[in-house]
Amino acid sequence: MSRIAVARRELGSLSREKTIVLAILIQVIIAGFSSFLVVGLTSLYDPDAAGGDVEVAVTGEAADAMVAAAAETEGLRPRRVADPADARAAFDRGEVAAAVRAERRDGRIAVSASVPQSSLRKTLVVVQLRTALKTLERDERVARSDSLAAPPLSVPPATDASPYFGFSYTVLLPLLVFLPVFISGAVLVDSLTEEIERGTLELLRVTPLSFVGVVDGKAGLLAALAPAQVLAWVALLSVNGIAVSNVAALVVMAAALAVVAAGVAAGLALAVPVRQRAQLTYSLGALAAFAAAAGLPEHPATTVARLAIGSAARTTWLHLAGYVVAAVVVAVAVRRYAGTISPERFG
Repeated sequence: MSRIAVARRELGSLSREKTIVLAILIQVIIAGFSSFLVVGLTSLYDPDAAGGDVEVAVTGEAADAMVAAAAETEGLRPRRVADPADARAAFDRGEVAAAVRAERRDGRIAVSASVPQSSLRKTLVVVQLRTALKTLERDERVARSDSLAAPPLSVPPATDASPYFGFSYTVLLPLLVFLPVFISGAVLVDSLTEEIERGTLELLRVTPLSFVGVVDGKAGLLAALAPAQVLAWVALLSVNGIAVSNVAALVVMAAALAVVAAGVAAGLALAVPVRQRAQLTYSLGALAAFAAAAGLPEHPATTVARLAIGSAARTTWLHLAGYVVAAVVVAVAVRRYAGTISPERFG
């Protein structure tokens, strides 16, 4: 019985696990139909990208200034209404998406708005109005610049970046890299604790394979599945027109993180051989580690994004090297720990 035989047996058992197959199918759908999903999800991530004009009724003493600012906002179509009651009635009938009232008070412009109760529609309208209010604020500052004692700092020019670009590389791609890594560790915890609870590790006594070899076979297979999935997801993204740079580096990063996840999962399963407790501890630990990664000079999600768009800096490559070193350290430590455990302990 060899490590390859253990890995083959583990792969066969995974193919019969409906939960694992479903998780992989979900990732295939995300990557395979990413061009469609990006459009829909970006409308939630950045409602400005949803397109379509939002018509609003504007009333009040400062309505002219608000209408001018709204007219400069893409996707916002203002309608000047003399009577606030008429604006509210038009809003109640659904003729306009919002009723806005702009009044001058103590030398300032106070703006109030009535918006839809529907959460998605409300988000879209509020984001559009927020943009118009920023424009109004900018226009007022320019108009009152002669009253300033000193000139203000210049504002950087606005960029015309596509929200689809940001969503694809900062949200979608990191999701497709980290999800297989997390699943690999979760499956390994489940597999090892299940073997321990069923007592099948007792079969090691009649095989020439050591306990370390069994752990190697199981962990090695699951650690290898993550980079293989990343390669498949990158190929599907490319088919959908989302180009990915530094594919080899992304695969190395996924492999290193998968080794760390599998190593930690194996050590946890051996230390806490109770299925529910081990799974819960692994899940909470993974979430805590991902949150703690925000303290790094560069978050792992940022490293993935920078590699994917071809703008990796020196810090990016140093982080990648650090993940590889961490993978080696975790793998050696877990193998040594497994070597100190006898299968009779779980008998």
